[in-house]
Amino acid sequence: MKKKTISVLKIIGVIILLFIALFPIYWLIGMSIRPMEEMKGHISLIPHSLTGEHFVALFKQNGFGVAIKNSLQTTLTSTALSLAIGLCAAYVLARSRFKFALKQPISFWVWLIRILPPVAFTIPLYTMFSKTNILNTKLPVIFACVLINITLIISYMISFFHDLPEEIEESARIDGATEWQLFLRIVLPLVAPGIAAIAMLSFMYAWNEYTYSIMFIQSPANNTVPIALAALNTEDNLTNFGLTAAGGVISVIPITLFVIFAQNYLISGLSSGAVKS
Repeated sequence: MKKKTISVLKIIGVIILLFIALFPIYWLIGMSIRPMEEMKGHISLIPHSLTGEHFVALFKQNGFGVAIKNSLQTTLTSTALSLAIGLCAAYVLARSRFKFALKQPISFWVWLIRILPPVAFTIPLYTMFSKTNILNTKLPVIFACVLINITLIISYMISFFHDLPEEIEESARIDGATEWQLFLRIVLPLVAPGIAAIAMLSFMYAWNEYTYSIMFIQSPANNTVPIALAALNTEDNLTNFGLTAAGGVISVIPITLFVIFAQNYLISGLSSGAVKS
């Protein structure tokens, strides 16, 4: 009887936690499909009628489609560059023995960038981008996201490379594998779970990046999703909660799809790789 009571209490606790976690998402979706008339005065928990007018206005009147395209371009490009550079750097730091004492200063630089807030780099980055005349493009946001994500990838993936048995790499070298073949065909598949996890974090950071976007983007044609969402809260649209909620719903779809894909890859990567005997 006591065990049954404990089980019931656990189930109730899980339901309460799920309600707390999922209610903001439900409310966001509910606000995006409610007519404006239902948002005046008392708002019911369940919408009385449904409408898609907010989504239509979002794309036809506010050009949200352009912002989504810009965010996808900057996010995918910066994530790919960050992974390409960060994985190589993490592997070198984990495996190589430097002739000079460079490993400690490089590791210190990585952790320093991770500790400092992104706003600390805005002035030097702005100066660099201004002198190279790329402020009116998407490149500043891409480079800024790469700077932050590279340090995240290095600090996260070093432990994965350290945990790999060196016997695997030695046996591959004996079989005639080059360093690139060893890295691409043997090492990376073995750390696939770590790559999937860090790719999720890098993608989410780049997609939600606001500080650098608001500083470096000087043309409305290059606005990303966070800036487009912020622009909805003007004096005219300050009370248009449905429009803002619709933008919020649209903005989480790419992240949700990417996370679902990365999670599937993460599960499949857990069983990949084996030590050659």
